[in-house]
Amino acid sequence: MNNRICRLFNIKYPIIQGGMIWCSGWELAAAVSNAGGLGLIGAGSMYPNVFREHVQKAKKATNKPFGVNIPLLYPNTEELMAIVLEEGVKIVFTSAGNPKTWTAYLKERGITVVHVVSNSKFALKSEEAGVDAVVIEGFEAGGHNGREETSTMVAVPAVRKVTILPIIAAGGIATGKAMLSAMMLGADGVQMGTRFIASKESSAHENFKEEVLKAKEGDTQLSLKQLVPVRLIKNDFFNRVTKAELEGQTKEEIAELLGKGRAKKGMFEGDLIEGELEAGQVSALIDKVDSVEHIIADIVLEYKVAREQIAHVKFDIG
Repeated sequence: MNNRICRLFNIKYPIIQGGMIWCSGWELAAAVSNAGGLGLIGAGSMYPNVFREHVQKAKKATNKPFGVNIPLLYPNTEELMAIVLEEGVKIVFTSAGNPKTWTAYLKERGITVVHVVSNSKFALKSEEAGVDAVVIEGFEAGGHNGREETSTMVAVPAVRKVTILPIIAAGGIATGKAMLSAMMLGADGVQMGTRFIASKESSAHENFKEEVLKAKEGDTQLSLKQLVPVRLIKNDFFNRVTKAELEGQTKEEIAELLGKGRAKKGMFEGDLIEGELEAGQVSALIDKVDSVEHIIADIVLEYKVAREQIAHVKFDIG
């Protein structure tokens, strides 16, 4: 595969690993990059000194390109950006904030910048800010999500209509066939998060990985809509939040219920009762924990086989 995303990042396959909090450490990022994709260190759950350590370990573990994902809503963003420059990181994905805040600063210093969006309006704002590509994340995705609840199948062609930027599709993608579908809709590459949670190299707790494998259709749902919408696997904590929302509790009351450290408790420490378990709808299609190398090889093979099958199909639609 040699398309715009491969050339932009100098990678073999247009497969990006999502920069998930508590799951995307240096080991996962390096493994994805070594397997031909683009690995991302998820800075959202890291203090600056921890982030620097992960970047340094990734540099030792791979000689291939890798990047970092930095959510812009946290107060230590400036410190993280300083580490990006000091450690020579060349690819930065930004999310959860205004792309104009950091894009020009980073690009002036030779860094490739990608911004994560949930609709065509913010894709246009990202293009105006000067980013090199956008990730369009559909409603199916795990973690923080768009309020519009637009599916990937609708969001990708909608964004394709309004921008000439390279597009990376995210949400509901874990197979080669899904990757081909996204690219037929107008994407140049795909980003996968939940599929890589269930990898041997992921820093997610084994309990959380097993919950991802057990999840079926309908076992995840968008929650915490009064705060920042996030797709969660249903558990006791999710049920309490849902009850609070149905009872009309205030934003402040729900924030108090959420408290601090819920995501760490669930995804990193493995508390399946009190923890926040962020995962996408595609968890219903994942049935085993595998190595990153095998995951990417399987996706690429299925993609190629599906593409060949389509090329030889004679469609009869009347």
